[in-house]
Amino acid sequence: MPSHGDTHTAPGYAAGGNTQDVLKRLRRVEGQVRGIAGMVADERYCIDVLQQISAAQAALDKVALALVDDHARHCVMGADPSEQDAKREELMTAIARLIGRR
Repeated sequence: MPSHGDTHTAPGYAAGGNTQDVLKRLRRVEGQVRGIAGMVADERYCIDVLQQISAAQAALDKVALALVDDHARHCVMGADPSEQDAKREELMTAIARLIGRR
């Protein structure tokens, strides 16, 4: 579903043919998070739980970086020249949020 007045019919990851890859990665993270919940339910050692949380965060970071790349390639660089500055600014705002610098 398009958002923010997007004129593209598909998001960057879909335009680049990466939808299935993104979904595969997200399902893997989902499994990691379920595993972490199981570790907590089993009262596993805190450090082991934290290590798995770190791994899940790293996996989400990789998904986010892939989405940033796809968005830059297809939605920013592929935008009408009159829209590229606005698209770049939108991307930079999203990246700032992603790295915690709102």
